[in-house]
Amino acid sequence: MVFVLGVVLFALGIAASVALHECGHMWAAQRLGMKVRRYFVGFGPKVFSVQRGETEYGLKALPFGGFCDIAGMTALDEIQPEELDRAMYRQKTWKRLVVMSSGIAMNFVLGFILIMVLAVGWGLPNLNGDPTVSVTSASCVAPTQAEDGTLAECSGTGPGERAGLLPSDVIVKVNDVTTHTSTDVVKETQSATGIVQFTVERGDETLTIPVQVERVQRWVIDNETKEKRSETVGAIGVGLSTAGPAPTQYNPLSAIPASVAFTGDMFVKTLHGLAQMPSKVVDLWHAVTGGERDPETPISVVGASAIGGQAAERGYWDTFIILLASLNFFLGAFNLLPLLPLDGGHMAVTIYEKIRNSLRSRRGLPAGPPVDYLKLLPATYVVIVIGGAYMLLTLTADIVNPIQLFP
Repeated sequence: MVFVLGVVLFALGIAASVALHECGHMWAAQRLGMKVRRYFVGFGPKVFSVQRGETEYGLKALPFGGFCDIAGMTALDEIQPEELDRAMYRQKTWKRLVVMSSGIAMNFVLGFILIMVLAVGWGLPNLNGDPTVSVTSASCVAPTQAEDGTLAECSGTGPGERAGLLPSDVIVKVNDVTTHTSTDVVKETQSATGIVQFTVERGDETLTIPVQVERVQRWVIDNETKEKRSETVGAIGVGLSTAGPAPTQYNPLSAIPASVAFTGDMFVKTLHGLAQMPSKVVDLWHAVTGGERDPETPISVVGASAIGGQAAERGYWDTFIILLASLNFFLGAFNLLPLLPLDGGHMAVTIYEKIRNSLRSRRGLPAGPPVDYLKLLPATYVVIVIGGAYMLLTLTADIVNPIQLFP
């Protein structure tokens, strides 16, 4: 029940983020004297609407976005004679850029507010700090593993427990190789034979514990081909978990500079993730066709809502909030791309017109006509088709092979 509530709340959070993005456009346009004909949340059949002044506000049946209809957004729009002077494409460059960027700014502001809530309520994690891997349990070592991941039965104690590894030990090195995640520890252990030196932190002490590795059969994923195959590897019989540095909590005043710095770090990571999106197509396709899902691959609205539900079910409301904040940063950054039909594409056209008219003015020529969007339609359709296919691939991966952030 809590999972369903979390999914619904997260989906509502995404819908609110999109609605506020469009509100940013609308409020800026109204403030700068442009005419906003319609503001709707959702797409498809109209559920209801009300007229307030010259703007129709309403809700549509499919809550997958929203739109703000500004008169004369491009020269192709049909406008009434009385709307001509207020048409967006006839306004000054700075006004058009303010309107286009206000939706993006709204997402950044909303993300910052969520970070502030996180800082005061739960604390901010250190995004630049190294994670640590801890022992969570110790048991016997199963001699074999089925292809579906099921381990064979075993009894007694395992090598790790016999050597003295304890739950809550933090493993910092395996045979002098620094380890920050459970994947690092597993990789070094599986490739080892004989006695392996585990360097662990236990309270204020740093200990080096020799562990006799057992060789067992396991199914592993090839890093290059991504194929699963049976191999004989090393194992010590301990459960592991990876955690980042402990979060730092702030009061409302000290949270402001801390949230600004944290937002900057998140923005850098968002841009990095955005730049990596094209390279993730292969990983997404691998996940759809039965391979292991890389947790670093993009997620759709469905996948994000499911993770939000998982976080709520386990009481990880800090994870819930930071995920929603990161989606707002991503939505804002994505819309900055200079591609139509994104906001960044319209901004690029506006800047081009300004530069072109400035150059014409220097040569004593009048301002040129508005950019012919009909000539840009082929490129726009390419962006829409590629973007739609990417979204469909991501959605499929989230349905058939969803990311599991929590054990």
